[in-house]
Order: sequence, then C-alpha cells, then structure tokens
Amino acid sequence: MSILVVGSVAFDTIATPSGRVENILGGAATYFSLAASYFTSVRMVAVVGEDFSAEDEAVLKKRGVDTRGIERTKGKTFRWGGQYLDSLNEAKTDFTELNVFENFTPRIPREYSDTEFLFLANIHPTLQAAVRQAMDGVRLTGGDTMNFWIRGTPKELAETLKLVNVLLINDAETKMLAGEQNLPRAARKVLAMGPQALVVKHGEYGATIFFRQGAFGIGSHPFRAPALPIEEVKDPTGAGDSFAGGFMGYIASQGDINREVLKRALFYGGVMGSFAVERFGTERLQDLTREEIDARFQVFRELTHLE
Repeated sequence: MSILVVGSVAFDTIATPSGRVENILGGAATYFSLAASYFTSVRMVAVVGEDFSAEDEAVLKKRGVDTRGIERTKGKTFRWGGQYLDSLNEAKTDFTELNVFENFTPRIPREYSDTEFLFLANIHPTLQAAVRQAMDGVRLTGGDTMNFWIRGTPKELAETLKLVNVLLINDAETKMLAGEQNLPRAARKVLAMGPQALVVKHGEYGATIFFRQGAFGIGSHPFRAPALPIEEVKDPTGAGDSFAGGFMGYIASQGDINREVLKRALFYGGVMGSFAVERFGTERLQDLTREEIDARFQVFRELTHLE
C-alpha cells in the first residue's frame, strides 16, 4: 500500500564528535521516505532548488521512492547547519537557510490521489491541513510538529490536529502542547485535541504510544517500546524522521490497522531510527537490507521479554 510524505528536502552541514560533513542530503521527507521504503511504496511531495542534482534524486529513486511530487524551482534548496559537540541529545543550530522552502506550497500530483496513507512532516500547520483536506480518501494520517509551531501558530495547529489520526512528537513537545508537565496527563490532553493515538518519542529511551479511549480497539492503556543501546552514534540528525518512516511504513504494509499493529510499528520505528544514527546523514538508510531490519527488530523484541 502506498504512503505519501509531505515535507522538506535539505542539504545539511553537521558536526559531531565523530567528525564534520558539509552539504549532505537530508530533510524530514528524505529521511522518512528512505526509512519507509523498506516496508511499502513511498510517494514524496517537497520542493528543491537548482542545486538538487540528478545524483541526489537517484538516492531516492534507488529505493523506489516516487519523486514526481518534488517541485523544482529557481534558487537554492533548504539548508541547515548544526552541531552535537556538547550533547548528542540536542543539536545546536549554526544556521538555517529556508531558500525555496520558504514559499513552499505543496502540490499533490493527480497520480497520488489513490494514496492510502499520509504523513505530514514538520511544515506549517496550515499547509498540513490543506494537504490532508486534499487527500480525503486516505485510511490513516500521521503527523509531526515542533515547538516553533506550538508557540507561534497554536490556533492553526489546533485545527490541524483534528485531521490527524496519529501524532508523533517528543516528550518536551507533548508537555508544551498540553501545557502540562506530567506526561500521562499531557498525553490525555493532546488526545482530546483530535488524534486517536499519540506517539511520544523519548530519544535514546524509546517511545510510548498513548491511545484515546476506544480508538483502534478496546481500552486506553499506553504501550512502551525500549530503545536499542547503540555503541556508537555518529549523527543523530533525522533519527526522529527515520523513526516516523519505519513506524508509518510498517503500518502501511499491513492489512489491518489496530492496536497490535501500531504497537509493533513502534519497534520498527525504533529499528529505523537506530540505523539512521550509525552514519552521517542518510548514508546508512541507503544501503540496508530487509534481513538486517528484521534481525534488529528481533533484538528489540527480546529486550521486552524476561525469559
């Protein structure tokens, strides 16, 4: 089953204790697409500039990503620079150059109208809502947001959350969105805003999924998936977007959408995030095998069993 992601393509400059790289392919939609491509067919809507080369597009096409929705326009592609020299858990932004992304208005190709799953990556909530309304035939919509939109566009974000089935954000964003420091209470408040499920990412400590009462089955108990201890983290950039790609990609590969599928998807999200951080940029996500993915999934599962 196909999944459409709408978000950013970028060129990143990154410094970590493992080294420094300049102008490597990144962006939320890129990480998501590569991660999801190991589970299902992926379609992509984004905008790039004249500096986005055939070689860059080939990275996506090699994984079977449908790039017909990538708009090419005059100017430079979105660029971001950051460093993790003080802490691998939080990036210190050196620069942000929106370039062509500043005036990005998603245009959905007619050929994408039969898409069954949709992921709204981190863009303006009004744009997210417009895409969702244009894709009214999708079975499940996932979404992301960040503190910038939570603070700056609360009314617009509130309207968008009514259109999202599963929201994927981190601990701090959950508490900020809810105005509540206790995570379970914050999750309950966020679910009351519209989503049927909330995935809270805890970085190196895994992720928790909270369900609205009655959504995707009976009950409302949350479920926690651990993170796999990684011996060497070279680059945390894109880990969350890779998590989302694995999570949504796995769901799209299944016939049913229920709690057990969503719970299992947490593990596949963790798997893809754990691979992403092993090398700089999207390099590791470009050359995985499904056998490697399933082997690491099994390791994740064993972490949750006592026997």
